[in-house]
Amino acid sequence: MAKQTSCTEVIGNHLLKSFFDKNYQTPLWFKEKGFKEKQLKEKESVKLSRRSFLKSAAGASAIGISAGMALPAFSLTLKDKNALAELIQTDPWKTLDATLMHLLPDSSLSASNGPSAKDINALAYLHQVMTVQPTEQDEKAFILKGVGWLNGFAKSEYNKLFVELTVPEKELLLRSISRSQAGGNWLNTLLNYIFEAMLAPPSYGGNPNGIGWQWLDHQAGFPLPKIGQRYFELPPRSQIGKKIAVRNINDEKTNIKRSNKA
Repeated sequence: MAKQTSCTEVIGNHLLKSFFDKNYQTPLWFKEKGFKEKQLKEKESVKLSRRSFLKSAAGASAIGISAGMALPAFSLTLKDKNALAELIQTDPWKTLDATLMHLLPDSSLSASNGPSAKDINALAYLHQVMTVQPTEQDEKAFILKGVGWLNGFAKSEYNKLFVELTVPEKELLLRSISRSQAGGNWLNTLLNYIFEAMLAPPSYGGNPNGIGWQWLDHQAGFPLPKIGQRYFELPPRSQIGKKIAVRNINDEKTNIKRSNKA
C-alpha cells in the first residue's frame, strides 16, 4: 500500500485540503455502502451513549444464543501483533488507532458495557481492509487523507497532533468535524469498520474469540470461514458453476458406465 504523501484530494477540478471544504461531494462508494443510513440513525440517537448506540445498531439483526455456548477460538499470531505494534508507532495508523479507541473506548464501569476498539482488534481489522481485502482505492485514499485533515485541524485548534490531545479535546474536535459532510462521512466510515470488526468472523482480523458476539448475545453462522476460505479468497461464482457442471457430467458418465456393466 502506498504511503500517505498528502492530505489533499481532488474533487472534479478542485483540490480539497480539509474536512470543511464546501466543494466536497459524498462519493459513490460511500452511498453504495449505505453509510448515510447509519449517519442518520446516529444523529437520531443523540440521547444515547455512543456505546449504547453501537450495541443497539450492531445487534439489530443478532440471533440470541443460549448461555455458555462455546465460541470458536482465534487470536492474532505473535507476528501479527508485533507488526501492528510497530505500525501504531507512526501515522496513519497511530492516528487511526487513537480515533477508533475514542469512538469505542475502554469502559471501566462494568463488564456488561462491552469491549473497546482494542478488544475487538478494530485496528487489525481495518489494516486487513486496507491491505488484504478488495477495498475501493478511493475509499482507502479517503481514509488516509482524513488522517491528514484531522491532524491539520488539531494543529490549527490546539497546536498538537490528534494523538496528543486530551480526551475532552478529542471529543470536541471529532464533534466539530462530524458537522461537515466530509468529516461525517469519514467518521461513519470508521464506525462501519468498528461494526464489522465486532461482527465478522475472527479470520478477518477482528472479533477475537467471538468477543463481539458474546457482548451482543449473537450466534454467527456455522461453519465459520478459515483463512483461505474468506469471501474474497473464494473463486468467482462463474468458476464454481463450471466446476459443478463438470462434476455433474462426470457423475453422469460414471453412472452410464455402471449401467452398461450391469
